[in-house]
Amino acid sequence: MFTCTRGDKSGRKDGTFERADFTFDTENDLYICPGGKELKQYRRAFKTPRPGANKDETIRYRARKSDCDACILKERCTPKEPQRKVTRSIYETSRDVARVLSQTQQYAISRKLRKKVEMSFAHLKRIHGLGRLRLRGPCGAHDEFLLAATAQNLKKLAKLAPNHNLIRRTV
Repeated sequence: MFTCTRGDKSGRKDGTFERADFTFDTENDLYICPGGKELKQYRRAFKTPRPGANKDETIRYRARKSDCDACILKERCTPKEPQRKVTRSIYETSRDVARVLSQTQQYAISRKLRKKVEMSFAHLKRIHGLGRLRLRGPCGAHDEFLLAATAQNLKKLAKLAPNHNLIRRTV
């Protein structure tokens, strides 16, 4: 059983239940609504197998109309429709894994390190003028990038020096 997290963008603004309020049962491939009823993809076996996903790569799960009519939560669940429908992307399992990983400490550390590297590249592009290379070929590009990265590292080293104010005055 898996309960959706609130990190996805399936939220509603009208006060009705969101997809996160429904629990997905991976073993039986169905959702369970807050009222305890099942939302299934298919209610019967078809002679010819159905593809499962729609053209927009989602699977639609529906409740029984009779279940929704008798439910005390109908006004909070689906006030304008006869029954509740919940869609699930065919990639939702991968998204669930990504959501869980994004809450870990290791992810926070890697995000901080990635930001540091991306800032270095942005600085090279914006400050050191590497938006467009001047030298031709892979060797020329390598040389130009190496020079710009060296200049960037020297600037960082100068900031780490204990008397970096003195260095600035003498240069």
